[in-house]
Amino acid sequence: MLACVLAAGALTGCAGGSGHDADTVRIAYNRSTDNAIRFKDAFLEDVKKQFERAHPGKKAELVPIQAADNDYAAKVQQMMRSPRTAPDLVYEDTFRINSDIGAGYLRPLDDYLSRWDQWGRFAATAKAAAKAEDGRTYGVPDGTDTRGLWFNKQIFAKAGLPANWRPGNWAEVLDAARTVKEKVPGVIPLNVYTGKAAGEAAAMQGFEMLLYGTGRDPLYDPAAKKWVAGSKGFGDALGFVRTVFAEKLGPDPSDALDPNVGTHLATDWMPNGKLAIALDGSWLGQNWIAKGPKEWPAWSTTLGQAAMPTQYGQAPGTVSMSGGWTWAIPAKAANPGLAFDFVKTLQTKDNAARWDVADAQIAVRSDVAADPAYLRSMPGITFFTGLVPSTHYRPAVPAYPQVSTAIGEAMESATTGGSAASAAKAYDDQLTSIARSAR
Repeated sequence: MLACVLAAGALTGCAGGSGHDADTVRIAYNRSTDNAIRFKDAFLEDVKKQFERAHPGKKAELVPIQAADNDYAAKVQQMMRSPRTAPDLVYEDTFRINSDIGAGYLRPLDDYLSRWDQWGRFAATAKAAAKAEDGRTYGVPDGTDTRGLWFNKQIFAKAGLPANWRPGNWAEVLDAARTVKEKVPGVIPLNVYTGKAAGEAAAMQGFEMLLYGTGRDPLYDPAAKKWVAGSKGFGDALGFVRTVFAEKLGPDPSDALDPNVGTHLATDWMPNGKLAIALDGSWLGQNWIAKGPKEWPAWSTTLGQAAMPTQYGQAPGTVSMSGGWTWAIPAKAANPGLAFDFVKTLQTKDNAARWDVADAQIAVRSDVAADPAYLRSMPGITFFTGLVPSTHYRPAVPAYPQVSTAIGEAMESATTGGSAASAAKAYDDQLTSIARSAR
């Protein structure tokens, strides 16, 4: 199938000859390379049947692409370049949606959304993730994620720390890690993702969880339409990272910079009691449920969750970052109206709730967030859902992926012994180059 996608004009043949049939909507989505359960396939097959029952004479054709995230994005972008190969609907990571908007691959959905009675149920912060600088919306989010501090209550008990730990500022997070190091030797006190290899896990989940606790619009100034350079907050966030590794409060740098650090954390460090505190995401529990990658029945009682505090505890007191995926319609889609009809079927209240439960997503619809089945789906789900109203999304600017890479490089420098000041200066120099190339 992938060979056909990459061959110019060959998608029609791969897709069973549907071509640009006005009665067929084609949906391209990512099939994870390690998802043995194939719950996304099963879910979309069921939505396809619902859609076809509700729209007699219309067909939905699913186009799964089994590839790692970067490869999936590249393949979809290639498909969207030509009217001959463009699908009618694509699954878009909010990390990349604005670069695809800037490249002209996606069409605005505002006319459809203004006539859709369910759009008002979506959280404003989630809507913002699919909105471009031109003020128009290019995707419908199907869920999100939030981030906070996971901590091992058994390790905390040995260290004399409270089971209801609620740090009020950065200093209290570091002090807890220092206490663990002193009282429970052999345990990693704190993990903050860092470096180039971790990609967005480092830039967003590590660094931006710190940076957005230093002040308003600390990464990008939307009013001036400029990336922020030379800020004290950026240097302070790098200083936090430097402290973690200089004081040996985190993993060994060779482990922290391993591309597979997230897998090690989820399947070894946390379930085997080797890590006390993790700055991580709402989805972690999916690793430990029955039939998950590392079954760990005791996780729901062993682990606690706390919000990441702002730098000094200043208002609003806590910080979270969110990502997630959206359903978007390519600019060269043959059947955009039918594609939006499929989105509406995807986003009935019941379907949205089923998807959020199956994929360990955080609800972005108010009615799903209050659904009893959703609230029972995973320990900690209420806590992480509660972070949605005040969470932050990455800047809606096409150059963000380049900035993310520059952040990872600055973090790696601080992790491996470079000063926070020199790493911040190198980042500022890269911003100049990024801004120049974006003109």
